[in-house]
Amino acid sequence: MSAPETARSGPDRWAVRASRLFDGDAFHEAAAVVIEAGRVLAVVPEADVAAMPGTHLPEDALLAPGFVDLQVNGGGGVLLNDAPTPEGAVAIVTAHRAHGSTGLMLTLISDGPSVLDALVEAAADIAAVRGVAGFHVEGPFLAPERRGVHRLDVLRIPDEADFRRLARLAAVAPTILTLAPERVPAGTIRRFAESGVRVFIGHSQADAACVARAVEEGAIGATHLFNAMSQIGPREPGIVGAVLDDARLCAGIIADGLHVHEANLRLAYRVLGPRRLALVTDAMPSVGSEEGGFVLQGRAIALEGGRLTARDGTLAGAHLGMDEVVRNAVNMMGASLGDALAMASAVPARIVGLAGRGRLVKGARADLVALDADLRTIATWIDGEPAQPPRKIE
Repeated sequence: MSAPETARSGPDRWAVRASRLFDGDAFHEAAAVVIEAGRVLAVVPEADVAAMPGTHLPEDALLAPGFVDLQVNGGGGVLLNDAPTPEGAVAIVTAHRAHGSTGLMLTLISDGPSVLDALVEAAADIAAVRGVAGFHVEGPFLAPERRGVHRLDVLRIPDEADFRRLARLAAVAPTILTLAPERVPAGTIRRFAESGVRVFIGHSQADAACVARAVEEGAIGATHLFNAMSQIGPREPGIVGAVLDDARLCAGIIADGLHVHEANLRLAYRVLGPRRLALVTDAMPSVGSEEGGFVLQGRAIALEGGRLTARDGTLAGAHLGMDEVVRNAVNMMGASLGDALAMASAVPARIVGLAGRGRLVKGARADLVALDADLRTIATWIDGEPAQPPRKIE
């Protein structure tokens, strides 16, 4: 199937027509999104825009809000840590846009202070890249015993310079910080939260009581639920149990069938539902790259059977795009199609306060994805502008 035929240039008001449309809350049959100045003007019956120029999607295509990914380490052969620049961001965004993502929280994994400084200095220019929604700083304030592939030698306790760095980043764009609450002094989470940083718990051995204290200080979520965190036990809920139990907490989850067992995916969906659970990729540079494996901070990472691992077998992020995560949410997690689409768009947008993203309502950004019958991306629009050229599905 070829990509949709697009007539975009010229008129200030135009429409994208689809036989089926999901607006972030509900499905519409034979509908259209009317776009003006990069914003959604309305969702209307297709017959109402018969004379309006725009885009005609193939008969079996589905139109939905563009995907918002809260955890993207890299793509297109680029790791954000190696290229915290606008050029690096363009490569990552381009790779993931081919999988329906129109808003990325670019993720910096644990590294030395100079790398975080470089990101902060370039933040305004990076945030201006079309498709960048904000930043996710994953570490280095993590528990050594739950570090996963993060380097042990860079893990540390935050200092005054870190509070200033993260505050500057959050002043530019929405910012998530993943930390281990048991590794930071009392009041640390509150200080970060008061500066506008959205604190997530992850790479942590915290018990439920520690999680509760973190929530009282302002923590709002958990990073890649089930992975790199304390688990449910008979007398200690751990982070997993605390997140499932506390309605104030949300979570990201990697639905690739490798990071989390399908039974746990189904459990998370049933308990957290499409209000508190966001689908994420935790994607690495291999996505959109012909190289396959890559080098992560001096360590060789191999790609085999869709699995990224270091030499010791430790999982090193994931090799997948958001459209694949949506398919897996339906097929592995048992989510309805509407819930899967919402967990990839409206839910993550709400979690990080991305006003105007994730839903197709009046005034929202015209960030759209068109999917074929197999839920594979055939086209995207950001601020009403199509990808050039639209991706084709043979």
